[in-house]
Amino acid sequence: MRKLLVLGVAAGVLLAGMLFPVAGGIGLLAASVSDSAVGSHTDLETGVLPAVTTVKDRNGATIASLYQQYRVPVDSDRIAPAMKAAIVAIEDRRFYEHGGFDPIGALRALVNNSNGGATQGASTLTEQYVKNYDLYVAAQTDAERRAAVAPSYARKLKEAELAVSLDHDLSKDEILTRYLNLVYFGHGAYGVQAAAQAYFGVDAAALTVPQAALLAGMVQSPAEYDPVNHPEAATGRRNVVIEALAAQGSIPDTSAEAQPLGVVANPSVPAEGCIGAGDAGYFCDYVLDYLRKAGFPTDRLSGGGYTVTTTLDPDALAKTKAAVDEQVPPTQPHVANVMSVVAPGADAHQVVAMAANRTFGNKEGESSYGLPYEPENMGAGSVYKIFTAATAMEQHLVGIDTVISVPPSGYTSPIYRNGAGRPIPVGNAGNYRTALTLQDALAESPNTAFVKLEESTGVPPVVDMAVRLGLTSLAETPYSGKAGTPSIADVMKQQKQASFTLGVTPTSALELANVQATLASHGTWCPPTPLLSVTDRAGAAVPVTQQACTQALDPAIADTLMTGLSKDDAAGGTSAAAAGQMGWNRPIAAKTGTTQEYKSAAFVGATPQLAGAAIVFDDSASPKPICDGSPPRSCGGGNIYGGKAPARTFYRAFGDILAAQPVAPLPPTDPAYLHGTLPDVVVAPPPDQPQPDGAQPPADQPQPGGENGG
Repeated sequence: MRKLLVLGVAAGVLLAGMLFPVAGGIGLLAASVSDSAVGSHTDLETGVLPAVTTVKDRNGATIASLYQQYRVPVDSDRIAPAMKAAIVAIEDRRFYEHGGFDPIGALRALVNNSNGGATQGASTLTEQYVKNYDLYVAAQTDAERRAAVAPSYARKLKEAELAVSLDHDLSKDEILTRYLNLVYFGHGAYGVQAAAQAYFGVDAAALTVPQAALLAGMVQSPAEYDPVNHPEAATGRRNVVIEALAAQGSIPDTSAEAQPLGVVANPSVPAEGCIGAGDAGYFCDYVLDYLRKAGFPTDRLSGGGYTVTTTLDPDALAKTKAAVDEQVPPTQPHVANVMSVVAPGADAHQVVAMAANRTFGNKEGESSYGLPYEPENMGAGSVYKIFTAATAMEQHLVGIDTVISVPPSGYTSPIYRNGAGRPIPVGNAGNYRTALTLQDALAESPNTAFVKLEESTGVPPVVDMAVRLGLTSLAETPYSGKAGTPSIADVMKQQKQASFTLGVTPTSALELANVQATLASHGTWCPPTPLLSVTDRAGAAVPVTQQACTQALDPAIADTLMTGLSKDDAAGGTSAAAAGQMGWNRPIAAKTGTTQEYKSAAFVGATPQLAGAAIVFDDSASPKPICDGSPPRSCGGGNIYGGKAPARTFYRAFGDILAAQPVAPLPPTDPAYLHGTLPDVVVAPPPDQPQPDGAQPPADQPQPGGENGG
């Protein structure tokens, strides 16, 4: 039988040679099958097609579609019988009779072609499957794609041979299903499921006779028979298919010709990539970046048919996006507002939301830079005082009730030096008592107190603490920006840059949120993961290598430091005004930060349920100071503080996200970390002019790269 099939192919190939127009020239005879990336029999028999990878939120809703060809392969039982009958009627009426190559059909096509009235080509559906597989799957270059459809005798021979072989090894229904999943139907839709959804908003299983006839007719030329751009041609072609169905007895009559085309107004497939993810664009981009860094071959995502289920909470995203836009509109020049939200946990820190006031995209006024998760260059200011406090507590130098010295503005620290190595004065934003408890110092944020504390801890341990708690990019990013040079963390330690405690290094909102998540997780650091699972097209789990969680800080220190950070929203705290304005009424561990030239300001906070960080900064090529207002704007002098727009953003978002959750207390303190080995200093009376609402005036003396208070 096999020999007879091969003989049939050989005879058919002689006939196939007659089917190419003589006008094609002798050059066609010279075309070699080697010019095309013709799929092997094994490839074709396996039948694995490029398929859409779907990125979903934690509830299972689609965030984004990743593909080169928008195709959603479906099994045979999910394709309407009318669709199968229609494609056979118009493309290969002897499909169930021939063995993959049809000499009778080829001869009929030759006669019809010579009379100019053909409605069927010479190729069987099986041969068309081979050709389309070469075109859409095997071919990787433009040259290979041209060769896949070139009128080459060698190609025709190879197609026929493979068609006969496939017909021998696969059932007719399997071949038909694969063909319908493969071919292009126009408007970006590859395969019948994508086409049914694009044109009619239904699944392939629900296609009616006239709908199936329209799609089957389009296969010959999706552009010529486009029902949107050429409705008359599409209607005529559809009716030809309906008549063919009736002639074969698949339908009782041609009454379906009277029905309207019924296509949607603008047939389309989902936008490709993260740009099509709307407000989830930045989160989607982080997912892809996370997979890439985890070693997942992201080039496989666009056609691999994976399902990536993420940690994104759509409700939290909507509320976070509303909060950042409320404070800084998306169109506000030079001023970006970003926020990331992380859920603490002992074995995972899940990223539940991230947003920016900028729309994710490549158009003017949009940004495709990972604003909520990539470091911004201006820094986060006094937020970094958390790391100095944690280091001093770990070294048992102080506890949160230890009264520490607050030197006045102009204090010259032996470790705070300029680029030439000379000591320079440290400035405060306003007047402070000469001594404060560590807890009050974190809330009021005098610069001199933490630079002096850093004299006792040393700079390198503070830098290491920042990396341990979550600022991992400091240990990864070259200080010079050039690969192979020391990291930012290494340079800070080597040069003992005391300005580190004032938050001068590039900072990521996501990493800051994860710092707070580490504290809220009793000192356990975990990578901020956006993944719940990755599965292949068969539903099998695909392993993704992720960093293990580590105990970054003694749980007793972390829990006590949470209370140490709990006064920021209280009277005298740097975010008290914002908390009151936004109606905040929950315990929170928080800290504000502002950079010296007012080009950025930050706020971090954590409740037992969630941790987050908001940063407002100038995202232009030439950053300028920012003035707080409605909305914040670029200005000459600057007056933005972490307790203003960033804190308002945070309290608005978290107030809305946590509205339905119970108020949870902060963890209890540990007596071992209420006091340390450094002796308490004498407490002085409060200054004559306290700073209202945590809004502090400019420092007496500017600090190069430093922080002007909370």
